[in-house]
Amino acid sequence: MLNKSDLIIKIANLNPSIYQKDANKIVNVFFGTITKALSRNERVELRGFGVFDVKKRKARIARNPKNGAAVAVPEKSVPFFRMGKGMKDRLNK
Repeated sequence: MLNKSDLIIKIANLNPSIYQKDANKIVNVFFGTITKALSRNERVELRGFGVFDVKKRKARIARNPKNGAAVAVPEKSVPFFRMGKGMKDRLNK
């Protein structure tokens, strides 16, 4: 598993001219930009990688698993990622 700190270290190691603190800023700006775009319901498309989008989940009635009581779940927005063709091809060589 590759987490955010591993990604920062990997970027810094692959690019000796970049300090780790600068790689941290780059990663934070990248994810922050995607997050802000999604919060504005904008689609983010990275060619060869995939698409980040926001989907709406309709309001519904659910059940509490402890006692079986009906619970109203409001409509909400959820992030969604769809892998691009280039990424699928690289994974399925």
